[in-house]
Amino acid sequence: MSVLTVDGLAVSYATRAGRREVVHGVSFEIAEGEALALVGESGSGKSTTAHALLGLLPEGGRVDGGTVRLGELDISGWTDRALRGIRGPEIGLVPQDPVTSLDPVRPIGAQVEEVLKLHGHRDRRSRRARAIELLDRVGIDDPDLRARQYPHELSGGMRQRVLIASAIALRPRLLIADEPTSALDATVQRKVLDLLDELRREEGTSILLVTHDLGVAADRAQRLVVLKDGRIVEQGASAQVLAAPSDGYTKQLLADAPAFTTGFRRPEAPPFLRDAAAVAAENPFAITASGLVKEFRVAGRERFRAVDDVSFRVRRGTTHALVGESGSGKTTTARLITRFHEPDAGAIEIDGEDVTGLSGQRLRALRRRIQLVYQNPFASLDPRQQVVDIIAEPLQNFGVGTRSDRRDRALALIDRVSLPSDLAQRTPRELSGGQRQRVAIARALAIDPEIVVLDEAVSALDVTVQARILELLTSLQAELGLTYLFISHDLAVVRRISHTVSVMRRGRIVEEGVTEELFHDPQHDYTRELLAAVPGRTEQPA
Repeated sequence: MSVLTVDGLAVSYATRAGRREVVHGVSFEIAEGEALALVGESGSGKSTTAHALLGLLPEGGRVDGGTVRLGELDISGWTDRALRGIRGPEIGLVPQDPVTSLDPVRPIGAQVEEVLKLHGHRDRRSRRARAIELLDRVGIDDPDLRARQYPHELSGGMRQRVLIASAIALRPRLLIADEPTSALDATVQRKVLDLLDELRREEGTSILLVTHDLGVAADRAQRLVVLKDGRIVEQGASAQVLAAPSDGYTKQLLADAPAFTTGFRRPEAPPFLRDAAAVAAENPFAITASGLVKEFRVAGRERFRAVDDVSFRVRRGTTHALVGESGSGKTTTARLITRFHEPDAGAIEIDGEDVTGLSGQRLRALRRRIQLVYQNPFASLDPRQQVVDIIAEPLQNFGVGTRSDRRDRALALIDRVSLPSDLAQRTPRELSGGQRQRVAIARALAIDPEIVVLDEAVSALDVTVQARILELLTSLQAELGLTYLFISHDLAVVRRISHTVSVMRRGRIVEEGVTEELFHDPQHDYTRELLAAVPGRTEQPA
């Protein structure tokens, strides 16, 4: 029997030019105890479809057609008040972002209890007992203590488990999980998805998994529905769709998903590097880090050692990855290399020059040689500036050329990173995520750096956009002889772009080597754990 049947769903949003339909005649069904994944890029209509089922469309959104049946009950056209009666008891929602979904000034136990209170559970003591039971059920350690804590005191994975606890509090038949792990490290992601699988198997809960990650969908769903521009382009059993996709868009998603590109490898060294090997024989390394240590003072506690005796070398013209979970020390290490942090011990050499103690004008000169591309381009780009001025800004800061020269250089870089020329006069808010990241890369290249440090530079992007950015970085490296230090928690992405890799855990490097060798024969248990957590590497779910 189907728990959910959607037939011909159509959704539109109000715009200045009138209503614009964004979901066009979508139809699918979910059986009891089944996991079905809605897959597609940002803007494909997958989250809009999921929210329409619950009557949770944002202002201006409207369901224009189609039917939605929950079991035998037709809930099409129900008012918000009527739908409140099934949100929780019949359908639970796990939203994407626990930071914005949890109240920062209320203990998490009280927030789980709130769901029970809204649906008639009057006894405060029984509500609290049930909340602690739920926190324990979703794998939160010491649930009695955690119930008294606030969201900021929990890790990202714990916060996501709190949202799952709230969603299952009333034992719903269907759980809608909207990108529930997109902001989490691979190992934490795996644990959260394991929990959803466990709920499905043990409680018989059906799951609608909304994701842009085909690897996650392949691992966790029995059937896939692929959306593009608000239309279903393909659906079927996961194994069948992955083995023989019939639509070109699905094929592209599959080709772009890092977890499935197992045969993809770059040359061991770019051609220009091999030609110049004799010249660079005395010192072939662009970056040499030796025994780096960095500690931070934490109020009321002993000093925290974020980086602990870290050493590695990066050959010119190659990509070296620092990989690990949040808190492993990889970003702090990157900020030491770029000298935004002062090391407490150790040394940093750039092209054989010791830059550890540089200050003043010499440190400023180093900034021309090393540039940083951040994870979130929207936060790192001035929202008031036009793209052409953002890219030209480093040239202005270093007094390079005339205003006309700087503008010409910026326009040339816009073309170099494969952006259309008409974007030059736009602001960041008028660009997509992938376009903003290309602008950030163009800005980093403006003053012809030798080294580019990329700090989670593709982790916030859809897999297709991510693939295009990785291709861009690879081609720019081949053309310009750039050296990359690539920071990431995603081993599948690291495999696709890096020549060498250092695996970090709790501030230390636990394993390093040539990327492909490390993937084929990892030596450390932590590396094996990271590899096992890469989505798309496990067998199909039962």
